[in-house]
Amino acid sequence: MNAPMRAEVLPLRAAQAPWYAEQADEVALFSHAHRQGLPVLIKGPTGCGKTRFVEHMAARLGRPLVTVSCHDDLSAADLVGRHLIVGGDTRWQDGPLARAVREGAICYLDEVVEARKDTTVVLHPLADDRRQLPIERTGELLQAPPGFMLVVSYNPGYQNLLKSLKPSTRQRFVALNFGYPAAAVEQAIVAHEAGVDAALAARLVQLAQALRRLTDHDLEETVSTRLLVMAGRLIAAGLPPVQAVQAAIVQALTDDADTAAALAEVVGAVMGQ
Repeated sequence: MNAPMRAEVLPLRAAQAPWYAEQADEVALFSHAHRQGLPVLIKGPTGCGKTRFVEHMAARLGRPLVTVSCHDDLSAADLVGRHLIVGGDTRWQDGPLARAVREGAICYLDEVVEARKDTTVVLHPLADDRRQLPIERTGELLQAPPGFMLVVSYNPGYQNLLKSLKPSTRQRFVALNFGYPAAAVEQAIVAHEAGVDAALAARLVQLAQALRRLTDHDLEETVSTRLLVMAGRLIAAGLPPVQAVQAAIVQALTDDADTAAALAEVVGAVMGQ
């Protein structure tokens, strides 16, 4: 028998809210959706702040947060729960989704399209007006309390015919579109999160904008805000800027030597040799 799935559970409070730089009206929209018992779908590229935003909002709303990182082996039983044999006895073990419903938590399914197709079906009765989670193996029907909220995210850049949400799933959610922040906001994020001065943060954001404009290289992803913060932290720790950017950004984006050389030219032009 497989062991129960482990999920990260964070009992957050407003005073402990992770720092988040608001970009538009996402805080208000999320708050209204929570108040109305509506599920939220967050779309955006890798490293743009989706997870940080959910952590921030859970703390602001004073709700526990259950986070599940989805993958292609994630089954409905992993989410809902399963029977386990303990000391010769059979015992039911809630999965993270069932636990979140019982606790009135925010349940965040990160990169939900990575989960198996049949897995998302269990979300349907939770994501519509019923707000219920049937547990077929026990015959129990969990009714979500007012504090419960279902949040899912995915990266549209990876979406294809094999990894996409069915219309019947998508249309149950309020959608939030995330992109990389505007330059001024991104500079503030890099400065705060990496502990670097404003001038260095501005150079890193300038580099990101230059790299994001590249269209003639076969990159699956471009430089994210997360990678900028990682580079900034290395620089703050004493690593030379070009070396830090090479390790945190260039080598993270590609394994192709020619592409890495082209990216390194841009790094040298912006960050200095």
